[in-house]
Amino acid sequence: MGIEIREITTLEELYQIQKIEEIVWQDTPIPIHQTLTAFRNGGVLIGAFLEGNMIGFQYSFPGFDGQEVYLVSHELGILPAYRKSGLGEKIKRKQREVAADKGYDKMIWTYDPLESVNAYLNLHKLGGIATAYKENYYGTMDDGLNKGLASDRLVMEWHFQKDKEPFDGTIDSSQLLLEMGQEMEPRRTDVEFDGDSEQWFVAIPANIQDMKATNLERAIRWRKSTRELFQLLFSNGYTAKDFIRDEHVSYYYFEK
Repeated sequence: MGIEIREITTLEELYQIQKIEEIVWQDTPIPIHQTLTAFRNGGVLIGAFLEGNMIGFQYSFPGFDGQEVYLVSHELGILPAYRKSGLGEKIKRKQREVAADKGYDKMIWTYDPLESVNAYLNLHKLGGIATAYKENYYGTMDDGLNKGLASDRLVMEWHFQKDKEPFDGTIDSSQLLLEMGQEMEPRRTDVEFDGDSEQWFVAIPANIQDMKATNLERAIRWRKSTRELFQLLFSNGYTAKDFIRDEHVSYYYFEK
């Protein structure tokens, strides 16, 4: 398609980010003084351009937890017409290249655990891992993507200088804790959880946005059911290592 993916360097390009933010999230964009300050102080901003016009971007800034410095990848936005084309992965890989040149070896970010496209990109394609669950992390959010559900988030870590052990994608039904039941409802299986098994699987709907639009109460039940199991798994030392996508239902793969 002739798309150019490169580091953002000008003030005009920061204004283009704001336009995409408004379209993607239908909310007030990040102020220019914030994105400019981040860029000038170790941040990484990547843009995807088609015929000189920005069609997607990524915004990140430095983070520090008292022990190590890393890159906080805060936003990745793509115009609707260019989604599901692999552009998100290409932007993230360019982000990794620029981040490595700046001396980083780790990124963190958060995402909604019910968003299957994001989960597949983060865990499977990029090879990141989810290490923690944050309940209602951003409080009430009324933008187009988040309205109606508590803003629960998974914390992602991408150690992009290391390779992750591959998962073969086989779902073991004897280790499946949550499945999709009748009428697309979340159903807790009869499998009894113990903290000793090496792996577990948890189902989520393939498209939570479609479900929210047609049956918000059902989407809320998925939020509550997955929240309970994710918190249980993380508290017992498990990490989300991979993700299996299917047409109607997808699965998280947890490993100790």
